[in-house]
Amino acid sequence: MKKSNRRSFLTAATLVGTGVVANVIAAAPKKQLVHHVFFWLKNPGSVADRDKLVEGVKTLSKIETIRKLHVGVLASTEKRDVVDTSWDVSELMFFDDTAGQKVYQDHPIHQEFIKNYSHLWSKVVVYDAMEA
Repeated sequence: MKKSNRRSFLTAATLVGTGVVANVIAAAPKKQLVHHVFFWLKNPGSVADRDKLVEGVKTLSKIETIRKLHVGVLASTEKRDVVDTSWDVSELMFFDDTAGQKVYQDHPIHQEFIKNYSHLWSKVVVYDAMEA
């Protein structure tokens, strides 16, 4: 190989390699933010209040930055010391990033949810976590 051809080859190989690395990085899955909220009803044991709150939480699924929403009620699983069974309704949401979670917090649908359903709960606890 001539010197100029070797130099051209190395330059081209470097550019191709850089493009491949950039594509791999761009295709790598993002680490999601998980937003888990637990609600305690003002009227514990009220199925009507629980169902009304579940209905309200489900309206949040219309917010565009929520990637997945799971609405839950207490499961009838084995009672163990490490299991907290004091709450009534939970919401588990997945976001692409903290910016998406911020959009959710400020979104008019979320603000309406708080306005229309907060009379049902006495306590709310939130756990936010980034995927490790």
